This record gives sequence, C-alpha cells and structure tokens, in this order.
Amino acid sequence: MGNREVLVDTTVMIEFLRKRKKERSNLWKLKEQEINCFASTITVFELYAGAITKRHLEDLKRLFKWVEIVSFSGEIAQRAAQIYRDLKSKNQMIEFRDIFIGATALELKVPLVTLNKQHFKRIKGLELF
Repeated sequence: MGNREVLVDTTVMIEFLRKRKKERSNLWKLKEQEINCFASTITVFELYAGAITKRHLEDLKRLFKWVEIVSFSGEIAQRAAQIYRDLKSKNQMIEFRDIFIGATALELKVPLVTLNKQHFKRIKGLELF
C-alpha cells in the first residue's frame, strides 16, 4: 500500500449509496483524485447486515468492483487487540467494528477516510484522511 491509497470506512460507503448525485459524495471525490480505495471485510459485513436497503444492493455490487476488499487477517486481529487494550485502559472504548476497521488501516499503513472522526481519533497512530 502507498500514499495514494486509503481505507474507506462504512460511513463513507453509506454516504455514497444514499446520495442521489453520486458525484457529490466523498467516495466519488477520492476516485476523481485517482486515490485507490480499499474497504475492510468488516465494512462489507456492516453494509450487508443492515446499513443499506434492498434498493442499494445493485449499487453496492458495482461499488465493490472499484473498491478493493481487504480481508480481516491474524495480523489485523492482533493489532485490534492492542487497540482494544489501549482504549480500555484509558476508558475510551469505541465500537468493536470500528476497532477492527482502524486496525486494518494501521496494518495496511494507509489513512482512514471516515465521517466518524470522533471515534477513530482515539486510536493511537491512526491517520485520518
């Protein structure tokens, strides 16, 4: 991974899916800048588990043709455990799925694009785009 690559959080994917004019979405703007976008399998889970409606399914399938999916690996799981322990020790816990997504960005060494900066800024070392 490199400097023209980002991991896209679920919030950014939902914004894209819900906008009538896709060119006004953050995800569209990233693609216009020729930034390679990745998404965690955790984001895929969140989207299919209920963050989208049936009318978004076809758009989502097309979207995953230009946003590469990154699998949740053992290394990412170890990084997530470190983040969990750190946040718990500071009494600053966030949703587990956000920990997993943040750990994915850290392991890939890419910035995270999110509309939920309040939670993700708690993760030490995580660069927000």
